[in-house]
Amino acid sequence: MTKLPQWFQVSLLFMFFVSIPLKVISQNITSQEQATLMEIKQQLGNPDTLSHWNNSSSPCDWPEIGCTDNSVTAILLKEKNILTPTPSSICDLKNLLAVQLSNNSIPGDFPKVLYNCSKLVYLDLSQNYFVGAIPDDIDRMSTLTYLDLSGNNFTGNIPDAIGKLLDLQTLYIHQNEFNGTFPKEIGNLANLEILALAYNGFSPMSIPEEFGNLRKLTYLWMKDANLIGKIPESLNNLTSLQHLDLAINRLEGPIPSKLFTFENLTKLYLFSNKLSGEIPRPVTALSLSGIDLSMNEFSGSIPEDFGKLQSLELLNLFTNRLTGEIPASIGQLPNLSNFRVFTNKLSGSLPPDLGSNMKLEAFEASNNMFSGKLPENLCKGGVLLGVVVFSNNLSGHIPKSLGDCRTLRTVQLYSNKFEGEIPPGLWTNVDLSTMKISDNSFSGQLPVKVASNLSRLEMNNNRFNGQIPEEISSWKSLVVFEASGNQFSGKIPAQLTNLSKINTILLDRNQLSGELPSIIISWKALTALNFSRNNISGQIPASFGSLTDLAYLDLSHNHLTGKIPSEIGNLNAPSLDLSSNQLSGEIPTKFNNLAYANSFKNNSNLCADNPAIDLPDCYKRQTNSKKLSTKILAVILSLAVLLFLGAVVCFFIIVRDYRRRKYGGGDIITWKLTAFHDLRFNESIILSSLTESNLIGSGGSGKVYRIPINRVYNFVAVKKIWYSKKLDSKLEKQFLAEVQILGTIRHSNIVKLLCCISSEDSKLLVYEYMENQSLDRWLHRKTGSFGYIAPEHAYTAKVNEKIDIYSFGVVLLELATGREPNNNNRDSNKSLAEWAWQKYAEETPIIDVLDQEIKEPCYLDNMTTVFKLGLICTSKLPNSRPSMKEVVQTLKRCDAPEGYKEKKAGGEFDVAPLLGSTASYLSSYRGSKKNRIEAAGESLVYRV
Repeated sequence: MTKLPQWFQVSLLFMFFVSIPLKVISQNITSQEQATLMEIKQQLGNPDTLSHWNNSSSPCDWPEIGCTDNSVTAILLKEKNILTPTPSSICDLKNLLAVQLSNNSIPGDFPKVLYNCSKLVYLDLSQNYFVGAIPDDIDRMSTLTYLDLSGNNFTGNIPDAIGKLLDLQTLYIHQNEFNGTFPKEIGNLANLEILALAYNGFSPMSIPEEFGNLRKLTYLWMKDANLIGKIPESLNNLTSLQHLDLAINRLEGPIPSKLFTFENLTKLYLFSNKLSGEIPRPVTALSLSGIDLSMNEFSGSIPEDFGKLQSLELLNLFTNRLTGEIPASIGQLPNLSNFRVFTNKLSGSLPPDLGSNMKLEAFEASNNMFSGKLPENLCKGGVLLGVVVFSNNLSGHIPKSLGDCRTLRTVQLYSNKFEGEIPPGLWTNVDLSTMKISDNSFSGQLPVKVASNLSRLEMNNNRFNGQIPEEISSWKSLVVFEASGNQFSGKIPAQLTNLSKINTILLDRNQLSGELPSIIISWKALTALNFSRNNISGQIPASFGSLTDLAYLDLSHNHLTGKIPSEIGNLNAPSLDLSSNQLSGEIPTKFNNLAYANSFKNNSNLCADNPAIDLPDCYKRQTNSKKLSTKILAVILSLAVLLFLGAVVCFFIIVRDYRRRKYGGGDIITWKLTAFHDLRFNESIILSSLTESNLIGSGGSGKVYRIPINRVYNFVAVKKIWYSKKLDSKLEKQFLAEVQILGTIRHSNIVKLLCCISSEDSKLLVYEYMENQSLDRWLHRKTGSFGYIAPEHAYTAKVNEKIDIYSFGVVLLELATGREPNNNNRDSNKSLAEWAWQKYAEETPIIDVLDQEIKEPCYLDNMTTVFKLGLICTSKLPNSRPSMKEVVQTLKRCDAPEGYKEKKAGGEFDVAPLLGSTASYLSSYRGSKKNRIEAAGESLVYRV
């Protein structure tokens, strides 16, 4: 919703000018006024847009000038690329009635020079770079009837004096940076018809009871203004209202009892608040064309009177606690185009006539308890964009009419009890991009041809059968193909690998057979592939090793045989499952670590070289496979040297225990080595070299040693970390898991972790030694990584910008809170990022989590910005994190000179600054919010 429709603004300006005599072309203004206009042009910097202002033509002929009775009465300089302050000589035009300077880049404070325009009735300063507070003596402009200050950077309070402009009919102050209050004295403006205070960061405050005195008010817009408390019952007095928008606030309690009886009311937007109670009855506001009460806590049933609103076009009631059935009469409203009631507790049947007598565009009724069939004529109006009814108890067949609906873009029917085949026309709808029909009882086969725009097809857990057609190669736009848990059979066609845009293929739990495609034509974007629990046989193709972006590969529970190709070692998939097959031979060295402990189970002929997971040792297996005579000879030789070996073992035990007591603290310690790379040393070399002569540094958490590992003086760096008590099993597993991840990292700024040697009370981290480098710097960076690692690093070994952004976000949180990044946060065992998100979810005031040592008021705004930016950067969803460019721009704005804040946009469709819409980044933690694209106050379009 923009501030007002353009036609309405034009009509206001038109009404102003018709109230004064029309300009006469032949008028000649005085030479003094012409000189004043030329001076104004000079003070504006002689912009090119005013090049036609000269002494050889009459100013009354200039399009920017209005004249009455041989005198200038209006200056209209909208969108003239003005970059300078308001001209000081503008009020030398003594008969000036109107000044319009909107949509320029005028800087500075409110132009008090306009106080000298004693006859001014119309003033528009919107969409500029004005800053500071509105003056406390603004009531000196007592003749004003129209005042527009929207889209600037005004701050502080709106002064009480604004309530003394008693002739004021229109007041726009929306989209500024106000951080104080607005006065109850606005309620004194008895002639006020339009009031817009939306999109401001006011201090939390209630709507004043005095606003109920504005009996001429037709338009009240206070959206996203930090309103709290109840909507006052005094608003029942505003019977002239045509448009009421109090959306996106924290209002609570019931709707005023008479609001739905205003005969002139056309738009009512109260969405995204905490309003409760039942929707008021009776509903006699028959002019209503838009009702949006979504995302509140309303209970009770939908009023039957809604079926009488013949002008109703938009009805949004989603995400409430409504119960009962939808009145059948709603299905007969002739103008209804948008109907959304999802996420309630509604039941019964959907109105059978829905769509029959209207041009229905949007229909969303998901997450309820509806039963019965879909209405037969949803698309009779020929403009339906989507059918979204997932998670209900609907049954029966999909209406054939939907197959003929050429405008459909999304069909989301999953988690119901539908059956039968998909109407053939639905598959090929030209605009269809999303079909989500999982968890039903649909049957039939895949079509040869689908819509050219189809990008997402989810059909899991149905009864589809037959073969996957070779023509699937023509499904060029497909990105997600999920068909798990069906009855597909036959071979996987090689043409499936021709889909260049696809990133997800799930075909597990079917009856597929034959071999896997040996050649991959164009799986360039594939990240998830699941063919598990089928009857696939043959070998794993070496070409699968080329899928370097694959993060998830599951071929388990099939009949695969042969060796695992060495090329599979090229995969960077953190999730790999080849279990329950008949594979044989040695697994790729890359997967011989604990991260893949379950990836190869139930393959009796697989082995590993020096296995770190539960597989046989390939070398021992070869030894055990030798001839019987070799075994007998080994036994004889063993007996012959038994005494010698016994003596050696005893000597070794004595020496080992002595060294462990000497270097391990006195008790006999069991050490375990976990390797992440090929090693040229073992733990005994490291343990025996932990001497004072090799010590090169120490700190609060341990000591650092430089240890030679061979005779040519190659060295490793060893950091010994000790604990005051034994780690519990959970923390022990967490430590090993994070070390496992660090061991797989390949990054130019991170030193290589070779292995970890651990005991019950200390850990040894062995790194590649960086000659001529600051060892302390490198080790601090590495061991400090616990707490800096993004969650997705458990699933991918790649280090990308989003992972670096997460780490940088942790640094920002450290700066803002004064806390450490890992488990040393004073009141929990959570990482700093988890702790910060928890505080945000609990709605803890930000000032309570900031560093206690730097809470001076002059730093508070910047500290708050850094904390919020840290939260955004550490979002669990990588795609929700900003780019580093956005982060840098936000940090630069922390210290931006006053007067140069980001310019406000003119309407709600414009993109807000990064931290100006923090909620959109942070909302995923408190609870998912539906994507919203607002048009005239309307809510979301379809979710894909």
